[in-house]
Amino acid sequence: FTRAIFVLFGISALKLIIQVGIVITLEGIWKIYTKAGQKGWQALIPIYRFLVWLKIIKKPEYWILLLFLPIVSIVYSIWMVNLLAKRFGKNESYTLGLLFLPFIFYPRLGFGPEEYIEDTKEAYGVA
Repeated sequence: FTRAIFVLFGISALKLIIQVGIVITLEGIWKIYTKAGQKGWQALIPIYRFLVWLKIIKKPEYWILLLFLPIVSIVYSIWMVNLLAKRFGKNESYTLGLLFLPFIFYPRLGFGPEEYIEDTKEAYGVA
């Protein structure tokens, strides 16, 4: 009986930690949208958030359709995260942080001193 209580407590604690991580990540994304000149609440609306994300990284809206294709969606999602990092002057290693530790790196990007780079050539390092 006491073992079951400890298991339930552990599961509840894990669920709470995950929920806190999700909230922290969403707060960071909200702030990133604000820095990029968008409304923060747009980060909370499923699918629409990706249309706004495409606007932030200055890519065509039809890319949203690619996110519904198996395998292709994985590649384009990673690419979109990388382009977002570049819009704030970050490199590929920061992209890995955004992908694998989002609850740390999105808030750092959103609440940190980094500024949104409007110019595509400057952001993506195109000569």
